[in-house]
Amino acid sequence: MRSEIAEFRRAVETETRRRNAEARGSERIARYAVRAPVDQTSFVLAGPDKLAELRRAITPLTRKLATRLAARRRAGRGAPIDIRRTLRRAMGTGGVPMRPAYQKRSKSRVDLVLLCDMSSSVAGFSRFTILLMQALASQFRRVRIFGFVNVVDELTETIATAAPGADLSGNFSDTARMTKWHSNSDYGTAFHDFADQHLDAVGHRTVVLILGDARTNNTDPGLDALHTINERAKAVFFLNPEPARQWSSGDSVAHLYSDIVDMHECRNLAQLRHFVARLLPL
Repeated sequence: MRSEIAEFRRAVETETRRRNAEARGSERIARYAVRAPVDQTSFVLAGPDKLAELRRAITPLTRKLATRLAARRRAGRGAPIDIRRTLRRAMGTGGVPMRPAYQKRSKSRVDLVLLCDMSSSVAGFSRFTILLMQALASQFRRVRIFGFVNVVDELTETIATAAPGADLSGNFSDTARMTKWHSNSDYGTAFHDFADQHLDAVGHRTVVLILGDARTNNTDPGLDALHTINERAKAVFFLNPEPARQWSSGDSVAHLYSDIVDMHECRNLAQLRHFVARLLPL
């Protein structure tokens, strides 16, 4: 009897889905009823189960990205073209430069600095990106990690002693050292604090990644401090977990920051993977 009841329930569910698809349309059902792949899951909207699934994806993703980054480094992609060697190669193809030659790049790897908004609204995105970069640390000469809510605290030692892929939620649940006066994100104060206290972490071969949604809660955005960081670094990128259509809405100052540094939408794992594999300078 139990098996017959279970079979009847399955039949009812199947018929309900079929009629629902007929009434609402198959495209709408596919959009809202079918579970999205893990790499399309929004960092900001992901629940505990999804975040755990994302953490499990770190190890295989790291292996693929490390291989791709090493190949980019060997190929010299992004290095200036060596005109003399390119013309010499072109002699074998009738003067057409089919195979450009690149200048030899220094074997020294870049330094990486992460400046992460650890407030509750984007903490999941920051923690996942930290885990990914921790796993890719061998691809860089040095990695230093800083967190902030409205003041900056260095997290490098805490993360370096954690096991790769470990859940760091407990490590960062206490944001007292990243908070002053209030508990809301204040990018301007954080940028000034970083420029005053930690600018020695940035040099001519340092790539700085700022992780956050650029929502300042209507405080001073600290553009001069961001200019100072940008002028000192090799490159600065702002990774924003919000959809680009929401940038500069409400208290977001994404348009002001994007005038100073390159800002990229990184809502999910697929976009973050594309940035690391294709756009991150080596």
